Amino acid sequence: MFDQPALPITGFVRISGILAPKGPIPVSKSTWWAGVKTGRYPKPLKIGPRVTVWRVEDILALIENGCE
Repeated sequence: MFDQPALPITGFVRISGILAPKGPIPVSKSTWWAGVKTGRYPKPLKIGPRVTVWRVEDILALIENGCE
């Protein structure tokens, strides 16, 4: 198994850096977006017309508190 790059302490991360195989959260995109809709996962920020990001702090808190 390959080592996953660590998330930065602050800043923003795109969905490809959150979800497996590159990211630490092993869910599909459809599961992720359903969880965002229900409030299970953090809400994203739109920083451009085609760019959606999440605060790293929110993702780290999700991992620390258990993401499943």
